[in-house]
Amino acid sequence: MLTIDADLQNDPADIPKLLAKADEGYDIVSGWRIKRQDALVMRKLPSKVANWLIGKVTGVAIHDYGCSLKAYHSDVVKNIRLYGELHRFVPAVAASLGVRVAELPVNHRARTAGESKYAGFFKTIQRATKVFLDLLTVRFLLSYSTRPIHVFGVLGLACTTGGVGLGGYLAAQKLLYGAQLADRPLLLLAVLLIMIGVQLVTMGLLGELVVRTYHESQGKTIYAVRSFHGGDDAADD
Repeated sequence: MLTIDADLQNDPADIPKLLAKADEGYDIVSGWRIKRQDALVMRKLPSKVANWLIGKVTGVAIHDYGCSLKAYHSDVVKNIRLYGELHRFVPAVAASLGVRVAELPVNHRARTAGESKYAGFFKTIQRATKVFLDLLTVRFLLSYSTRPIHVFGVLGLACTTGGVGLGGYLAAQKLLYGAQLADRPLLLLAVLLIMIGVQLVTMGLLGELVVRTYHESQGKTIYAVRSFHGGDDAADD
Protein backbone atom coordinates (compact mmCIF):
# COMPACT_ATOMS: atom_id res chain seq x y z
CA MET A 1 0.00 0.00 0.00
CA LEU A 2 1.22 3.50 -0.80
CA THR A 3 -0.08 6.90 0.29
CA ILE A 4 0.56 10.27 -1.33
CA ASP A 5 -0.69 13.77 -0.57
CA ALA A 6 -3.38 15.19 -2.84
CA ASP A 7 -1.93 18.71 -2.96
CA LEU A 8 0.51 17.82 -5.81
CA GLN A 9 3.56 18.67 -3.71
CA ASN A 10 4.75 15.06 -3.56
CA ASP A 11 6.42 13.68 -6.68
CA PRO A 12 4.87 10.46 -8.07
CA ALA A 13 8.23 9.74 -9.71
CA ASP A 14 9.53 8.76 -6.25
CA ILE A 15 7.05 5.88 -5.92
CA PRO A 16 9.22 3.24 -7.65
CA LYS A 17 12.11 4.17 -5.37
CA LEU A 18 9.98 3.62 -2.24
CA LEU A 19 8.64 0.32 -3.54
CA ALA A 20 12.15 -0.88 -4.37
CA LYS A 21 13.26 -0.07 -0.81
CA ALA A 22 10.24 -1.93 0.57
CA ASP A 23 11.27 -5.00 -1.46
CA GLU A 24 14.51 -5.07 0.54
CA GLY A 25 12.50 -6.24 3.55
CA TYR A 26 11.21 -3.03 5.11
CA ASP A 27 7.64 -2.87 6.38
CA ILE A 28 7.35 0.92 6.17
CA VAL A 29 9.28 3.23 3.87
CA SER A 30 8.76 6.88 4.69
CA GLY A 31 9.56 9.82 2.46
CA TRP A 32 11.88 12.55 3.71
CA ARG A 33 11.37 16.00 2.20
CA ILE A 34 14.96 17.23 2.52
CA LYS A 35 14.38 20.29 0.32
CA ARG A 36 10.92 21.13 1.57
CA GLN A 37 9.21 23.90 -0.40
CA ASP A 38 7.29 25.50 2.46
CA ALA A 39 7.53 28.56 4.66
CA LEU A 40 10.40 28.40 7.15
CA VAL A 41 8.80 29.89 10.27
CA MET A 42 5.22 28.61 9.97
CA ARG A 43 5.90 25.16 8.50
CA LYS A 44 9.52 23.99 8.57
CA LEU A 45 10.54 24.99 12.10
CA PRO A 46 7.39 23.62 13.82
CA SER A 47 7.78 20.44 11.79
CA LYS A 48 11.40 19.97 12.87
CA VAL A 49 10.49 20.45 16.53
CA ALA A 50 7.55 18.04 16.21
CA ASN A 51 9.63 15.38 14.45
CA TRP A 52 12.34 15.61 17.11
CA LEU A 53 9.81 15.40 19.94
CA ILE A 54 7.95 12.47 18.37
CA GLY A 55 11.20 10.59 17.87
CA LYS A 56 12.23 11.12 21.49
CA VAL A 57 8.85 10.16 22.96
CA THR A 58 8.16 7.13 20.77
CA GLY A 59 11.71 5.90 20.18
CA VAL A 60 11.12 5.78 16.41
CA ALA A 61 13.35 8.51 14.99
CA ILE A 62 12.16 9.73 11.59
CA HIS A 63 13.12 13.07 10.08
CA ASP A 64 9.75 13.75 8.45
CA TYR A 65 6.66 12.24 10.08
CA GLY A 66 4.50 14.70 8.17
CA CYS A 67 5.46 13.46 4.71
CA SER A 68 2.42 11.73 3.22
CA LEU A 69 4.47 9.77 0.68
CA LYS A 70 4.88 6.40 2.41
CA ALA A 71 4.86 2.74 1.42
CA TYR A 72 3.42 0.11 3.78
CA HIS A 73 3.53 -3.66 3.82
CA SER A 74 0.04 -5.14 3.74
CA ASP A 75 0.53 -6.83 7.14
CA VAL A 76 1.14 -3.43 8.75
CA VAL A 77 -2.06 -1.98 7.30
CA LYS A 78 -4.14 -5.00 8.36
CA ASN A 79 -2.93 -5.00 11.96
CA ILE A 80 -3.13 -1.29 12.80
CA ARG A 81 -6.28 0.49 13.93
CA LEU A 82 -6.11 4.26 13.62
CA TYR A 83 -8.54 6.66 15.29
CA GLY A 84 -8.82 10.42 15.11
CA GLU A 85 -5.67 11.91 13.60
CA LEU A 86 -3.21 9.18 14.57
CA HIS A 87 -2.32 8.69 10.89
CA ARG A 88 0.61 11.03 11.54
CA PHE A 89 2.13 8.47 13.88
CA VAL A 90 1.78 5.26 11.85
CA PRO A 91 5.51 4.35 12.06
CA ALA A 92 5.45 4.88 15.85
CA VAL A 93 2.20 2.97 16.36
CA ALA A 94 3.45 0.15 14.15
CA ALA A 95 6.63 -0.06 16.21
CA SER A 96 4.73 -2.19 18.72
CA LEU A 97 4.43 -4.81 15.96
CA GLY A 98 8.18 -4.98 15.51
CA VAL A 99 8.15 -3.43 12.04
CA ARG A 100 11.23 -2.45 10.07
CA VAL A 101 11.19 1.21 9.07
CA ALA A 102 13.31 2.92 6.42
CA GLU A 103 13.44 6.52 5.24
CA LEU A 104 14.30 7.83 1.79
CA PRO A 105 14.84 11.39 0.51
CA VAL A 106 12.04 12.42 -1.86
CA ASN A 107 11.28 15.43 -4.00
CA HIS A 108 8.97 18.15 -2.79
CA ARG A 109 7.32 20.76 -4.96
CA ALA A 110 6.05 24.20 -4.10
CA ARG A 111 2.28 24.53 -3.85
CA THR A 112 0.80 25.78 -7.11
CA ALA A 113 -2.91 25.73 -6.31
CA GLY A 114 -5.21 25.82 -3.35
CA GLU A 115 -4.31 26.69 0.22
CA SER A 116 -2.98 24.60 3.06
CA LYS A 117 -5.52 23.91 5.80
CA TYR A 118 -2.74 24.70 8.29
CA ALA A 119 -1.98 28.15 6.90
CA GLY A 120 -1.91 30.98 9.42
CA PHE A 121 -0.57 31.42 12.94
CA PHE A 122 -3.65 30.28 14.84
CA LYS A 123 -4.10 27.19 12.69
CA THR A 124 -0.45 26.33 13.26
CA ILE A 125 -0.94 26.62 17.02
CA GLN A 126 -4.12 24.55 16.79
CA ARG A 127 -2.33 21.85 14.85
CA ALA A 128 0.60 21.83 17.28
CA THR A 129 -1.82 21.37 20.19
CA LYS A 130 -3.53 18.44 18.46
CA VAL A 131 -0.19 16.82 17.63
CA PHE A 132 0.94 17.11 21.25
CA LEU A 133 -2.28 15.57 22.58
CA ASP A 134 -2.13 12.78 20.00
CA LEU A 135 1.48 12.18 20.97
CA LEU A 136 0.42 11.64 24.58
CA THR A 137 -2.15 9.13 23.32
CA VAL A 138 0.46 7.28 21.26
CA ARG A 139 2.87 7.21 24.18
CA PHE A 140 0.21 5.74 26.43
CA LEU A 141 -0.82 3.17 23.81
CA LEU A 142 2.76 2.07 23.19
CA SER A 143 3.78 1.82 26.83
CA TYR A 144 0.71 1.27 29.01
CA SER A 145 -2.22 0.09 26.88
CA THR A 146 -1.94 -3.43 28.34
CA ARG A 147 -0.89 -2.37 31.84
CA PRO A 148 -2.71 0.87 32.80
CA ILE A 149 -2.12 0.22 36.51
CA HIS A 150 1.54 1.05 35.95
CA VAL A 151 0.77 4.65 35.08
CA PHE A 152 -2.32 5.32 37.21
CA GLY A 153 -0.96 3.28 40.11
CA VAL A 154 2.36 5.14 40.21
CA LEU A 155 0.61 8.52 40.14
CA GLY A 156 -1.87 7.35 42.77
CA LEU A 157 0.82 6.05 45.11
CA ALA A 158 2.78 9.28 44.71
CA CYS A 159 -0.26 11.38 45.63
CA THR A 160 -1.19 9.10 48.53
CA THR A 161 2.36 9.13 49.88
CA GLY A 162 2.44 12.92 49.70
CA GLY A 163 -0.90 13.18 51.47
CA VAL A 164 0.07 10.75 54.21
CA GLY A 165 3.38 12.55 54.66
CA LEU A 166 1.67 15.92 55.07
CA GLY A 167 -0.89 14.35 57.40
CA GLY A 168 1.87 12.89 59.56
CA TYR A 169 3.64 16.24 59.70
CA LEU A 170 0.45 18.02 60.76
CA ALA A 171 -0.33 15.32 63.33
CA ALA A 172 3.12 15.79 64.85
CA GLN A 173 2.56 19.55 64.97
CA LYS A 174 -0.73 19.01 66.77
CA LEU A 175 0.51 16.42 69.27
CA LEU A 176 3.86 18.00 70.09
CA TYR A 177 3.13 21.70 69.91
CA GLY A 178 -0.65 21.92 70.14
CA ALA A 179 -0.89 23.68 66.77
CA GLN A 180 -4.31 24.58 65.45
CA LEU A 181 -5.06 22.70 62.23
CA ALA A 182 -8.55 23.87 61.34
CA ASP A 183 -7.30 26.88 59.38
CA ARG A 184 -4.24 25.19 57.86
CA PRO A 185 -4.36 24.86 54.03
CA LEU A 186 -1.93 21.95 54.35
CA LEU A 187 -4.62 19.88 56.03
CA LEU A 188 -6.95 20.30 53.07
CA LEU A 189 -4.07 19.54 50.70
CA ALA A 190 -3.25 16.32 52.59
CA VAL A 191 -6.86 15.15 52.42
CA LEU A 192 -7.10 16.07 48.75
CA LEU A 193 -3.90 14.20 47.83
CA ILE A 194 -5.05 11.06 49.63
CA MET A 195 -8.44 11.16 47.90
CA ILE A 196 -6.87 11.73 44.48
CA GLY A 197 -4.37 8.94 45.11
CA VAL A 198 -7.09 6.44 45.98
CA GLN A 199 -9.07 7.45 42.89
CA LEU A 200 -6.06 7.07 40.61
CA VAL A 201 -5.25 3.60 41.93
CA THR A 202 -8.91 2.64 41.51
CA MET A 203 -8.83 3.92 37.91
CA GLY A 204 -5.77 1.79 37.26
CA LEU A 205 -7.51 -1.33 38.58
CA LEU A 206 -10.61 -0.59 36.51
CA GLY A 207 -8.36 -0.04 33.50
CA GLU A 208 -6.84 -3.49 34.02
CA LEU A 209 -10.32 -5.03 34.02
CA VAL A 210 -11.29 -3.13 30.86
CA VAL A 211 -8.10 -4.19 29.06
CA ARG A 212 -8.64 -7.83 29.92
CA THR A 213 -12.29 -7.69 28.92
CA TYR A 214 -11.40 -6.03 25.62
CA HIS A 215 -8.80 -8.64 24.65
CA GLU A 216 -10.44 -11.78 26.00
CA SER A 217 -13.98 -11.07 24.77
CA GLN A 218 -12.77 -10.59 21.19
CA GLY A 219 -9.90 -13.06 21.22
CA LYS A 220 -7.38 -10.30 20.57
CA THR A 221 -3.72 -10.94 21.34
CA ILE A 222 -1.32 -8.37 22.77
CA TYR A 223 1.37 -9.43 20.30
CA ALA A 224 1.76 -9.91 16.54
CA VAL A 225 3.20 -12.94 14.74
CA ARG A 226 5.10 -12.20 11.53
CA SER A 227 5.48 -15.81 10.35
CA PHE A 228 5.50 -19.42 11.54
CA HIS A 229 8.48 -21.75 11.28
CA GLY A 230 8.63 -25.45 12.02
CA GLY A 231 6.38 -27.13 9.48
CA ASP A 232 2.68 -27.44 8.74
CA ASP A 233 1.78 -28.42 12.31
CA ALA A 234 3.19 -25.16 13.66
CA ALA A 235 1.32 -23.16 11.03
CA ASP A 236 -1.95 -24.88 11.87
CA ASP A 237 -1.52 -23.91 15.52
